[in-house]
Amino acid sequence: MPQRNDTAIWSGLFRISAESGQTLQAQIRQAIVAAILDRQIAASMPLPSCRILAEKLGVARGTVVLAFQQLVDQGFLVARERRGHFVNPEVLATPAKPHHRQQETASEVDWKALRQFAPSEMPRPAKHENWIKSSYPFVYGQFDPALFPTAEWRECNRMALAVLEIRNWAADMVDRDDPLLIEQIQARLLPRRGIFANPDEIIVTLGAQNALYMLATLLMAKGTRVAMEDPGYPDARSIFRLAGAEIVPTPVDGSGIVTSAIPDAANFVFVTPSHHCPTMVPLSAERRQDLLERASRNDQIVIEDGYDSQLIDEAPQQALKSLDRSGRVIYVGSMSKTLAPGLRMGYIVAPAPLVAELRALRRFMFRHPPANNQRAVALFLSLGHHEALVRRLSSAFEERRKRLSQAISAFLPEWRSTDSAGGTSLWLEGPRGIDARGLAEAAAARSVIIEPGDRFFDGAQKPARFMRLGISSIALQHIEPGIRELATAAGRRPAAA
Repeated sequence: MPQRNDTAIWSGLFRISAESGQTLQAQIRQAIVAAILDRQIAASMPLPSCRILAEKLGVARGTVVLAFQQLVDQGFLVARERRGHFVNPEVLATPAKPHHRQQETASEVDWKALRQFAPSEMPRPAKHENWIKSSYPFVYGQFDPALFPTAEWRECNRMALAVLEIRNWAADMVDRDDPLLIEQIQARLLPRRGIFANPDEIIVTLGAQNALYMLATLLMAKGTRVAMEDPGYPDARSIFRLAGAEIVPTPVDGSGIVTSAIPDAANFVFVTPSHHCPTMVPLSAERRQDLLERASRNDQIVIEDGYDSQLIDEAPQQALKSLDRSGRVIYVGSMSKTLAPGLRMGYIVAPAPLVAELRALRRFMFRHPPANNQRAVALFLSLGHHEALVRRLSSAFEERRKRLSQAISAFLPEWRSTDSAGGTSLWLEGPRGIDARGLAEAAAARSVIIEPGDRFFDGAQKPARFMRLGISSIALQHIEPGIRELATAAGRRPAAA
């Protein structure tokens, strides 16, 4: 065990990083708790004094004092007068984790043979963990720290932590949702899309993917046929296949999904009509009507993903759900593109009997999304912060989208982009012979992150000449230099400005 004067060992236990997202006090507490639980500090050994540890770590003495005091309050440490701080013997009385034994046991089990399906073998999302460190992050589905409403979000979280609010959300809600959040979704979010629903027709989910997973679990099985856009949303395709469904790829053109190609025998139709994933083209009014008529005639259920529909478009269209008169359309919404993807807050709008079954299913999965987050989001909506944020994001993204289109025309003229209003990305088709995956690797070496488009296609033979460029995370002034670097990576010499 370390001795009190063994400064080298103590320095090894307490490692503070300025790049960590945690406060210095939190990092000190985490280091001490980890050392205690890993049995690296004996109960008979005093910890370094607050003054010595503060000097060793290069922090204020008050920071260490507060960290020690909180650990005393939590029962990890005990303070003994004139002797210092010691590990609470009661903590050490609990058995330590048998790390080595667990590893030995795990190696004896053939988990691959036991699994009923293989989620790990499904196509993986194109996520870049270090995108925020890139100079030119043309990534999709992330947020811009410069546009995030930090002060407003903190205000709502502080309000949610008030004593009376805690009493409202701290109890187990079983299968219910925060009534204020349901009210705000009903009054603030859905009317923007032309949807008017009763509270019992709305359920909160952990994002759109969780919504799709619950729907697939409840409604799909082996033999179910799902007509899907091709190219289309790859994670939805994988979710439906995990449920045993057969995917029927359906072509897409400049007016959205080709409704005449949807098989009459399909049980479900999955669409992204507001902005098609990934081309961003909206489903035309004629095809919307045709899709609904076909669904009614063939007894089909339509799952509508409100993909990239939260922003204000120049020519907004109402949701397909708003045109539904037969109760055949299930609407899936999310706040990922406006508030934050890490919040994982989405919802389903469907007939009340289906929502009741979804609530029963969700109870067995995780009961309900964290109630404190639900209340914070409800307050964020009720105070008008979300409306203001949507206006700010819509204006910023519109400017970025125009700048990106201009830069592509100037430096990548051989690449054809879809010309659609709204949305947070552009879909590009390159010349024949181009390999977008190879281009992505070359671009990454120049600190440019792009997303190859082959993952959006179904089937063994996937076109390699497509890519998607996101605009939600890159600053306006970095767009043109980023496309210049991308053009260089593609083997072109950028023209002079």
